[in-house]
Formats: sequence, C-alpha cells, structure tokens
Amino acid sequence: MATEYLEHKLSLLPARPGCYLMKDINSKIIYVGKAKNLKNRVRSYFKSSHEGKTAKLVSEIRDFETIITSNDKEAFLLEITLIQKHQPYYNIRLKKGTGYPYIKITNERDPKMEITGQIKKDGAYYFGPYPNVYAASGTLNFLQKVYPLRRCQGHLGRPCLYYHMGQCLGACFKEVPEEKYQKQIEKIKRFLDGNVGEVKASLKQKMMTAAKNREYERAAELRDQIQYIEATVEKQKIISNDSTPRDIFNYYVEKGWISIQVFFIRQARLMKREKRIFACVNSPEEELSTFILQFYNRKNQVLPREILVPDNIDKDTLSEVLDVPFRTPQRGQKKALMDMAADNSKLVLQEKFRLMELDNRQTYGAQEQIFQALGLPYGHVIESFDHSHIQGTNPVSAMVVFQDGRPEKSMYRKYKIKDELEDHSGADEAANTREVIYRRYSRLLKEEKNLPDLILMDGGIIELRAVMDVLNNELGINIPVAGMVKDNHHNTSHLIYGEEGHAVTLDQKSQGFYLLQRIQDEVHRFAITFQRKTRSKNALSSQLDNIQGVGPKTRTKLLKKYGSVKKIKEAPLQDIIDLGIPQTTAQTIKITLSNIETHKKYKKM
Repeated sequence: MATEYLEHKLSLLPARPGCYLMKDINSKIIYVGKAKNLKNRVRSYFKSSHEGKTAKLVSEIRDFETIITSNDKEAFLLEITLIQKHQPYYNIRLKKGTGYPYIKITNERDPKMEITGQIKKDGAYYFGPYPNVYAASGTLNFLQKVYPLRRCQGHLGRPCLYYHMGQCLGACFKEVPEEKYQKQIEKIKRFLDGNVGEVKASLKQKMMTAAKNREYERAAELRDQIQYIEATVEKQKIISNDSTPRDIFNYYVEKGWISIQVFFIRQARLMKREKRIFACVNSPEEELSTFILQFYNRKNQVLPREILVPDNIDKDTLSEVLDVPFRTPQRGQKKALMDMAADNSKLVLQEKFRLMELDNRQTYGAQEQIFQALGLPYGHVIESFDHSHIQGTNPVSAMVVFQDGRPEKSMYRKYKIKDELEDHSGADEAANTREVIYRRYSRLLKEEKNLPDLILMDGGIIELRAVMDVLNNELGINIPVAGMVKDNHHNTSHLIYGEEGHAVTLDQKSQGFYLLQRIQDEVHRFAITFQRKTRSKNALSSQLDNIQGVGPKTRTKLLKKYGSVKKIKEAPLQDIIDLGIPQTTAQTIKITLSNIETHKKYKKM
C-alpha cells in the first residue's frame, strides 16, 4: 500500500513517456526505469501484487521522481544515462568494457594488422570479437603469412626481415601502390567472413608446386597453413547460409529472475556467447531492451549488421536508437538459433537456482540477521573499518565492503593516517577513527555517491562514539553504526550499538554470526597487510636516504619500480641505470643494500 504522500504524487503523474527514479528512506536512488506512459507504469508498482525482488523493491520505496521526455527514444537514452550515473541497486548494470580482442587493419597510407582491445572511430577495419587472445593471435599470424600488408615501421631505406620472409609488402624500402593494399584487404575480409575455399585451394596448389620443385621446407610451411584453416576456421560448424555479422538475444524468466543469452555469429559461425542473470524487477521485455542498450554502450562493443530478438521486443525504437536493424526470425536457421539461445537461458537459470538455494542462507539471510539483531530495516551495503600501527608508527586504516553478505573487493579502500603522533608514544584510536570517517563520507557526499546502510567499526565504545560524532555533528548525516567487539582470546564476541554501547549478541551458531566473524577477520587482514607494506616501504625509504648520491627523485624512482630491498638487490644493474640513475650511484645502491642484508644475517647468527 502506498502512503498518503505517495498517493498524492501518483495522482499527479502525467500520461507521457519518460523516466522514473525510485528512492528509499535515505533518499538514495534504488531503481531507474522508463515508460511510454509514466502514469500507468509508476502506479502499477503500488496498485498490483508483486513477488521476489520486485516486491522487495516496492517495500523499500519511500519517494520517487519523474523526468518527462518527448518520445520513447529519448526515454531509452535517458534511462541508460541515469543508470550509469546513479548505479541503482535494483537495476541491471554492465561493466563498461568487454575485454575481448579484435583484429584491426589500420587506416594509414601503408596499413598494417594488429590485435587491439580498444575500438575507436578512426576509419580502421575491426574484425571480431574473438573468444580469447590466443584465437585472435593465431588468426593474425596466419593472415600475415598469407595476406601480408606492412609489418615493419616503414621507410627504413632497405628491405626488412619480414619482407624477406614474405610477410611485408615492402613499405620499408619502396612505395607500395594503394591498389595492392586494397586487394589484400578485400581478400582478408573475405577470409574473415568465412570464405576460405579460395585461399585453401591456392595454398594446396602452391604446396604441390613447392614439393615438385623439391622445396620441401616451403611445402611443409604451406601444409601447416592449410592445417591451421582446417583446425580453426573449418572445425567450427557452419550454422548459417550467409556470412552477415549478427548478434542474437533471447531470455528465460522464472521466479522473478531473468537469464539472458547473447550469441555472436561471425563468419557464419557461432564465435562466442555471453550469459547474464539478473533479478527481473520490470517486465522481461523492458529488462531485455535496457540490457541491449547498455550492452552496446560499452567501450569496446562493435555493432553488427543485424540483431535478432524475440517478437515481443520494441524493435522499432531499438533500431532507431542504435541505427541497426532489429528483426525476429519466423523460420529456418535463424529461428533455430533463437530457440537455442532460449534453451541455454533456461538451463543456466535453473542451475543458478540450485546454487542459490545452497548459498542464500549464508549471504543474504546472514546479513539480514545482523540488521534484525540491531533492530534495523534490511540494508544491502555494510562498510567496515579497522586501524593498524606499530607503537604509533606507520598508522593506517582500511575499509572493506560487503553487499548482501558478499565481499565487494573492488570497493575496498586504504587510508594512510595523516595526523600521526609526533612522539610515537601510542595511537589515538579516536583521532584515527575521526580522520578516516570524515575523509570517507565527506568525499561520498561531495561526489553525490550512495552511502552505506550500516557501518561496523572494529573496536569498542571509543571508536563507536567517534564515528557517530563525525557523522551526526560534522557531516550532518545519519548512518547506523555498530562496534565489533572481541573476547579475551581475540575472537569475535558481540556487537555494541547506540550512544551507550549496549551489547547486542547473535547466536554463535547462526549464519549472521559467521558473517560477522568474516567481516571482522577480513577488515583486520586488509588493514594488517596494508600496514606491513607501508612499514616495508618506509624502512626502504629510510635506508635509501642514507646512501650517498640518492636524493628524493632517485628514491621515488626506486620505490615506485621495486618497493623492497630484496627486489632492488635481485634487479640487474642495467635495469636500475635504465631508470635514469647514474651508473656510479646505481653501483653504490646495490653494494650498500647488499652489505645491509649481510649485516642483518650476521647479527641473527
């Protein structure tokens, strides 16, 4: 049921296309959607029954806002922009790059072939994507032997080694006609489109001629090239009668989840596939449409000449946005491929369900137990902090992030404490806590990024009150904070919560307690590891300062390159000189550090 406030906003919704942004109790955007009719779509969240993650989303909505657009195309484009900006929890989110390699023919007077992971609008030809870099490398090496372009830097004034090997057209010492390059490029295109019969027949003829002339090494090389075609290009089953580059999308929905399969058809063959599983908050058709737009909005994604989708997708709007024809096959090979993608989607999702049944209690359910013990509504993100130092020296802090019971290591952060005690007589835990909490959350506020749902401090009442004071009095934000307390054996014991630090216990055999242990162990491990690295670098920096001829610039070069005495000792002298360090200074560094290590070993004996 919608609140009176939401009912009033629902009555004012326009029946026009646009985007809507759902917000939680902290005004954090948790979902972004688009609609042809904002009034009907947004009202459906509160006026219809839901299950699964959609029901969970609706239970967290406390407010919403809308943005009107002129048409469906603008709504599509705005939705993608808003998702990328706000990264809402309930939306499908894709990484920006694919990581798949492509073969590129450069747009130059003397073009060359190379492998790249960066797609640019530079007039070059791009072929791919390939399943992995090894497949791309093998194909590139083959093409350079059979259809050479330029492999050298060009304009050397003499023939290069590749020219003598038959893998360069000679831009190194002569002007190669543009027509010759274009003929080679057309042959390369035909080969990569799957037309290998011509080149295979040509290679066989050359092999026979070489064998007849008793050029057995040349004949063997040509035989290997033929075998490469048979082992790579021809071993893949031809699944289409035409070589049009196309991508195929299909999906399967069950229990509030959507499984999406993408098939890449290149050279009339299935080159690779991608699979994704997401919670289905909106209609499956809308979720797939949003996925497709994000998919092609990634940095290294080249559009094919045709995209096949199920019949219930808004093909006209997608075609208008991406400027590529969207079609739904009704029969034949393309229809069979669509069915195969749907079958694979179903298989992957059913496997996911079996794994989720085993995993759910240990992650989502475990985190829910922690929030329930603290008397809080369920939150998705927990951030945890710990400090580490050696008698007040080299103090550092570390933060780990858990989302729905799982560590999000890409969101971990390290902090060097700036206000170190001058006499190193000990560590001021409250001051360290205040510094790192202010730095973390003032930055999130400044960058308008999402705040966590719970902060867990490894420590007692001192750290707990320091965090609450910074958040409430200095930053003016309200995030629940609890302290993780250990027993006399340095094992996780219980939580403390509130201004007075009331003890909150969890069943030590529960999944929630196991998760609490994991969070406390993980943040402690992360802080200790960072502190050791910092101490090691500081010790090395101090040793380098005592070496004659080593100034701040030289020290910085060595620390950046090696980071430890051991690595500097093992490094060849020439490598140190190549950093721009004079030979005499480099020799002094090596000798001095070796003497220090020898002295340490002698003292231990």
